[in-house]
Amino acid sequence: MVRENQEQEHLCRGLIVGNYCHDVLIKDDVVIADSLGGAAAFISAVLDGLSIPSAYVSKVGPDFAYDVNHHPIVSSSLTTLFHAHFSSEPTESRRQDRVLSRVRSCDPILPSDLPDSRFDFGMAVGVAGEILPETLDRMLGLCRVVFVDIQAIIRVFDSEDGTVRLVGLMESGFSHLLPRIGFLKASAEEAPFIDVEEARKLCCVVVTNGKDGCTVYWKDGESHIAPFPTVQVDPTGAGDSFLGGFVAGLVQGLPVPDAALLGNFFGSLTVGHVGFPNFDSRLLQHSIVIVLVHACVLAYDRYRVQDEVRRRKLQCSGCIEERDDRMKFVKPLGHDQFHASLAATKLTSSCSNWECQQELRSSPVAVEQDIHQQYTSQQKLLLNSVFEEPIQSVNRTP
Repeated sequence: MVRENQEQEHLCRGLIVGNYCHDVLIKDDVVIADSLGGAAAFISAVLDGLSIPSAYVSKVGPDFAYDVNHHPIVSSSLTTLFHAHFSSEPTESRRQDRVLSRVRSCDPILPSDLPDSRFDFGMAVGVAGEILPETLDRMLGLCRVVFVDIQAIIRVFDSEDGTVRLVGLMESGFSHLLPRIGFLKASAEEAPFIDVEEARKLCCVVVTNGKDGCTVYWKDGESHIAPFPTVQVDPTGAGDSFLGGFVAGLVQGLPVPDAALLGNFFGSLTVGHVGFPNFDSRLLQHSIVIVLVHACVLAYDRYRVQDEVRRRKLQCSGCIEERDDRMKFVKPLGHDQFHASLAATKLTSSCSNWECQQELRSSPVAVEQDIHQQYTSQQKLLLNSVFEEPIQSVNRTP
């Protein structure tokens, strides 16, 4: 058993830290659903669906009501419980999609609760104040890169009714860790509490904005990433699913803009469900194919660029790596086609096979083949986008 656990840890690429919850959804003062909640739950639906092995550290109480793929630590305190209040007719005092209140909170996750292993990436995704500064500090030591959902560190809760409010990052007790964080995710409502202009100097900041998609900010620029139109039923967990898709894209080798597009895709799927989403298995399989093909096309194209660079014998030590790093944040050729492929897959999952064959111009894989053709025909343009100045061939006299 010990050896089996060790092998499982060895296979895990990611470390996801955040408690599972019980969510009660209340619309116009009427309970409409009880659901599994917590960012870790929504993220696991994405990562498991895309076959990205990860270890999960969550705490629940003996009252935990759900069967989950990743067993949590059972604490003596009760499971974290949230009430999410919705209104059919928002008023001046209720402009948001929902008003959250924490009814009770399970024990926090301690540094000692984390495994003694190394991981490619970590995700700090607390929802109820369960991630402590010292826990995040240990995560940063265990993982090559850490993604932090800002809600994990700037949420505070009213002592009487548990209503969620936000504090500035500088007041949170976590600000000293920001230079070590790789990616910081925030919603449009949370972004003013972190000072994006300052934070982007230290890490990549991704701000989600619901139906308008998201914006990626890095030290030297920013890029808006298009949304996927959808009918919103329940916004619960959309940001978590976005982050799961975003990380999954990066793990599969996509540049940041394409990974953010994948995040938008899963966020749009989640808002179409009440509570915890049950993703269509066919949709997940198609998504995996699209992502892998797209990643392979990009990798092949990068290889051709690097091969051309070597052939031309550039004489600047280190400049290739610097420019390649910068290109991680630039929309690659084929970005729009990647969007079309995912949109086609989303449509496929919502209609019958016959209807989809009639309505879709081509299959997702065929769209990816179009991407490859475009890359091949525009190789010169890509080279010019990598190098700001013309590359001069070096002629040597025999």
